[in-house]
Amino acid sequence: MTDKRVYNFSAGPSQLPVEVLKEAADQMLNYKGSGMSVMEMSHRSSTYQKIFDDTKATLKKVLNIPDNYKILLLQGGATQEFTNIALNLMANGKSDYIVTGSFSGKAAKEAAKFGDVHIAYNGKDNDFTEIPTQDQLDIREGVDYVHLCNNNTIYGTEWNYVPDTKGAPLVVDMSSDILSRPVDVSKYGVIYAGAQKNMGIAGLGVVIIREDLVKPHPANIPVLSELDTMLEKDSMYNTPPCWAIYMLGLVVKWIDEQGGLEVMKEKNEKKAKLLYDYLDQSDFYKPHAKKDARSNMNVTFTTPSKELDAEFVKESIAAGMTNLKGHRSVGGIRASIYNAMPYEGVEYLVNFMKEFEEKYK
Repeated sequence: MTDKRVYNFSAGPSQLPVEVLKEAADQMLNYKGSGMSVMEMSHRSSTYQKIFDDTKATLKKVLNIPDNYKILLLQGGATQEFTNIALNLMANGKSDYIVTGSFSGKAAKEAAKFGDVHIAYNGKDNDFTEIPTQDQLDIREGVDYVHLCNNNTIYGTEWNYVPDTKGAPLVVDMSSDILSRPVDVSKYGVIYAGAQKNMGIAGLGVVIIREDLVKPHPANIPVLSELDTMLEKDSMYNTPPCWAIYMLGLVVKWIDEQGGLEVMKEKNEKKAKLLYDYLDQSDFYKPHAKKDARSNMNVTFTTPSKELDAEFVKESIAAGMTNLKGHRSVGGIRASIYNAMPYEGVEYLVNFMKEFEEKYK
């Protein structure tokens, strides 16, 4: 820990790179000689336009986004895109949803307001401990799109392959693992993400969409859900979430300076291995996710009892850590170890876990 900062294991809003926070602080009152903060700046000004353009360009570079994909930076986070995707892409009124956790379930429920939604897989019966194999997916022919959530923050599972969707565009919510490893963007029709985990701060939704999927919007939908309108206006039909976009720009620049997504992948796998290796040799802690479905971003586990889970959280706070309590819907313990979490933070957690186990086993 530095400057009395805690190790923040929050699933979101999450820990940010210290270098990014310091740069934002240095520029808070006077951004590059403009005499004002980015928070005070007109989104129509040339200074802010450069921030906006540079953010998109660096994001495109880091993710290696092909030229036939467009980037939208929108208000409302990922949840707003549950609605926007259904309203804009369900032209024939049919879509398939793969439910591997809470947020994919919420996305399916939202889309069902606007068309025929078929659940191609539902992991609820196995308590969302796994990711389905291709053979387990009941994907229909001729649907407008297939939707999945790539990483499940509540249950600690993550997709490690891209499923066959029978020719339908694959729409993926990557909120909690985007920028953690390289991805082949060309395998997806749409990638969208809330920014508050690996990309920056809350309030921003990032949409990466293949341009042929941007169609004239239905006449009866809200203007801020019209993806073609937002694209035509370059995400500035109205005032965008200016500060959140600026913070995204700082984060993707930081990733680029670290060496890009291959370096992020290596670091994230090393952190996750340290924690999972300890969990696997312990008979005190029990991981939630099956081994072949484990997330490198969100590690979920329990102690032998709910009372010890609560004591673990209490003592971890006293030890200089925070946000290790599992999601309120499932309980237990969750350690979110996104890009900004240093290896030393995971080492610190594992050492605490060893001491806690010795104390209470």
